[in-house]
Amino acid sequence: MARHAPTHPPLQPLRQARKLRRMHAALDLLRTLAREQALVASAASVIGWDQETYLPDAAHGWRAEQLAWLSEKAHQLATSSRWSDALTAAENEGSAPALTAAMRREHDRATKLPGELIAREAQAASLGKQAWAAARKNSDFNTFAPHLESLLHIAREKAERWGYPHEPYDALLDGYERDTRASDIATLFDSLRPRLRELAATAVERSATRRAQLPAGPYPIAAQQALNAEIAAALGFDFQAGRIDTTAHPFCTTLGPRDIRLTTRYDETDFTSSLFGVMHEAGHGLYEQGLPTSEFGLPSGQAASLGIHESQSRLWENHIGRSRPFWEKWLPKAAQHFPQLRTIELDDFLSAIHRAEFSPVRVEADEATYDLHILLRFDIERLLVAGELAVKDVPAAWNDRFRDLFGFLPPDDARGCLQDIHWSMGGLGYFPTYTLGNLNAAQLFAAANQIPEIATATAHADYAPLLGWLRENIHTRTALTSPADLIQAATGRAPSPDDHLHHLAQRYTA
Repeated sequence: MARHAPTHPPLQPLRQARKLRRMHAALDLLRTLAREQALVASAASVIGWDQETYLPDAAHGWRAEQLAWLSEKAHQLATSSRWSDALTAAENEGSAPALTAAMRREHDRATKLPGELIAREAQAASLGKQAWAAARKNSDFNTFAPHLESLLHIAREKAERWGYPHEPYDALLDGYERDTRASDIATLFDSLRPRLRELAATAVERSATRRAQLPAGPYPIAAQQALNAEIAAALGFDFQAGRIDTTAHPFCTTLGPRDIRLTTRYDETDFTSSLFGVMHEAGHGLYEQGLPTSEFGLPSGQAASLGIHESQSRLWENHIGRSRPFWEKWLPKAAQHFPQLRTIELDDFLSAIHRAEFSPVRVEADEATYDLHILLRFDIERLLVAGELAVKDVPAAWNDRFRDLFGFLPPDDARGCLQDIHWSMGGLGYFPTYTLGNLNAAQLFAAANQIPEIATATAHADYAPLLGWLRENIHTRTALTSPADLIQAATGRAPSPDDHLHHLAQRYTA
């Protein structure tokens, strides 16, 4: 009778496998808990997206309660003793120090906030967005003021619970842009202010001498939707893992590891309004689609910061979407959707989309004047959070600063202090990341184009090599890396405004 080798494995490899499983047991449990928390948080994101797109007006009250409950539940999971014990054990295992360090930072911030505060904030934000929409529609700041008071009080309470090195705004800003202080932003913005004002004034003056305009509409919405989707797909946006919908204030949101939602709004007199909105949000979406899907809900599956996130949207919207090579390819294609575009030459079209003029509305501002809007908002927010500006005085303070920067007053509060959704969402501390995104976008785009293959492809409106470079240098680096270190590693230089200022000067004043 033939003898057979034993079917059981040798004892030594078995012992090693068991030892490895024991070594990673706490980290595996922590990942499981994070996934459970991400399921709840993403469910809240789904109904939050619905609130901004399809929710009937009469349903906002119940939606506020849903969001409050889900937000508190997600917070309870992330601050539970089971989570805390698993995190401590995973730290002791030492198997993923960068991940556990990032999770410790998140956990420490989360445990300083009681669940009741999280629920209260979610409900206040849900009701605040509804009140803001009505206030903006009627240009009636008094309608929104009580909600802003509530959200500001919550923001201050959070800042006090978190603690801060110098001023409450530091604690809020740190949640969006890690390791950044209000004084850092103030120093940067103070240095930029005179240069931006001079550059913007020159750009507006030069544009006034050019009469190029887009051919008159209408630009039917259905045709805009078709062109927008075609261009987003050409940039690399995966419509098997995302879609585009309509909203009052364009945004991108992530509802799951393979569910990225873009939104835009339409103007039948100007197809570029929705298009640049889609390209902007597609930049955010490409970033989200480039993050490791297996790490969803963990810092290793999250963007590094909002300033980095905004760099992606600004890069695709402005450095690509407003460039000559892009429109050499896409203007003839756009003319297939909008026959009136056959009457405009490329140079005239570029002059039209590069037109600089002072606008009261941030989302309608051109590149040359955009950052002035952020300087204003940062000043207002910082004063509000510090308690040096009362909510009732916001319209007057806004108008005074706007006149100083732009030389005229907003026509009304709807196009003044009520124009942005951010405060109604509790997003105090968010606005500075827009200008940080502009600076980062220019620096990243300049660095990528030092690579001949990318420069050549981009010059021919082929963006696969550029997207590949961003995937490798930005998208896969995640929140385990600080924003400043990420820019340093990708470009070989510390973050700087130089490339952004050079880009604006070349495009608008050269």
